[in-house]
Amino acid sequence: MRNKSWLIIVIVIILAVLSFIIAMIYAAYSGETGEIKLGGKTADVALIKISGPILGEKQPGLFAIGGSVSPVISDYLKKAKENPRMKAILLEINSPGGTVVASKEIAAAVEDAKTKKPVVAWIREVGASGGYWIASSADFIVADEMSITGSIGVLGSYVSFSGLMQDYNVTYERLVGGQYKDAGSPLKELTEEERELLQVRIDLIHEAFIRKVAEDRNLPYENAKAAATGMFYLGTQAKELGLIDQLGSKKEVKDYLKNKLQVEKLKFIEYKKKPTFLDALMQVMSQSFFYLGKGISSGMKEINLQNDYQLYV
Repeated sequence: MRNKSWLIIVIVIILAVLSFIIAMIYAAYSGETGEIKLGGKTADVALIKISGPILGEKQPGLFAIGGSVSPVISDYLKKAKENPRMKAILLEINSPGGTVVASKEIAAAVEDAKTKKPVVAWIREVGASGGYWIASSADFIVADEMSITGSIGVLGSYVSFSGLMQDYNVTYERLVGGQYKDAGSPLKELTEEERELLQVRIDLIHEAFIRKVAEDRNLPYENAKAAATGMFYLGTQAKELGLIDQLGSKKEVKDYLKNKLQVEKLKFIEYKKKPTFLDALMQVMSQSFFYLGKGISSGMKEINLQNDYQLYV
């Protein structure tokens, strides 16, 4: 009899835990709109969030955390542009940047979308590097005075293990077809010629970034270049440099859009993938394991020993 009582208690506890998880998942993924009720005409505004690292494709595996994937964000922008119900698009940005091509692709999608309707970028905590590249493509940028913005630069650095390999008498056997095939490999030191060749390519991307910012922000090239040291700026500094249009929060974003659209009400409709229960459960599990792993690894980054040189903005 006692065993049956314990079994019932265990079952009740398990059901309670499962109910709690389901409730948390439902709370996290329900409610896609926010509305301002002030009376008068209402305008629907597409809300597209760009958060975390900007990537060219979704990262596989249980431990992949967040990020904004270029094809997904670009598709949202295209749908919002073509939807006659949407009168404007709001990009809510909280990203430190990402890969060059992914950032450029989303920026191009923003350029395309604003040919039909206003696009506003709202930088929350961070809109730097690739995140700023995207924001600068919008018609209007709002950021908090303490938001991190700018960081107009390109990163192509990597960790080299050649010295460590020598210490442990490990030999790198170089077999390549094409003399520069392993340029940038962490298993060998860069030659001066390789370093110059890689730097030329980084400088070309940096130049394209500067010219894009100058064009989109209507800044003299010299001003954009002077701000493109790779250093980040707080919102107040970015405003002085012409990198953003207005200091403020979502309130200022709403005020701008209401004035722009000549309406008294705004209804924000978020574009996002509707996850299945399994997707949501896996995300909860992934985040739990991520923080566990973070404590164990103390923030160590994954290292690819292949010659997979990547550039980031």
